[in-house]
Amino acid sequence: MEAASPARLYASVAGALLVSLGILGFFYDASFGEVDRYEEALGALQVNGWLNLFYVATGALGLLVASASSRGYSLAIGLLYTVLAITGWGTGWLHLVVGLLGLAAWAGTPSGKRKRPAGKSRRSEPRAKRARQRA
Repeated sequence: MEAASPARLYASVAGALLVSLGILGFFYDASFGEVDRYEEALGALQVNGWLNLFYVATGALGLLVASASSRGYSLAIGLLYTVLAITGWGTGWLHLVVGLLGLAAWAGTPSGKRKRPAGKSRRSEPRAKRARQRA
C-alpha cells in the first residue's frame, strides 16, 4: 500500500467522481449510437453511452489502483483527459480539469525510487571478513 500522497488522493477522488458521473450519465442517455452525438445532463455535461462507459472504466481503474500505482494512473489519466479536452471530445472543461489535476498530482508526488547518499556505492559493504582476510 502506498503512503498518502497527492496522486493517491487524486486516484481515489477522481475515480469516485468519474464512476458517479458515468452512472449518472446513463440515466440521461444510454444510447451507443454515434460517438459525437451528445445529450445535455445537469445543464453542464455532455453525455452519451460511450462517454458514460469511458467515465465508469477510467474511474473504476482509479479506484482499483489508488493504493498500488496511483502515480502512474495520475500521469496516464492526466495526459489522456488533457488530450481529450484539446480535441474537444465531450465536456471539454471537465476533461481539462480532470487532466490538469492528474498531471499536478503526478508532479507533486515523488517517485518511489530512493536516492543514495553521495559517495555510497551500489554494492553493500561485506558484513564479515573473508577467511583469507581473518588470518
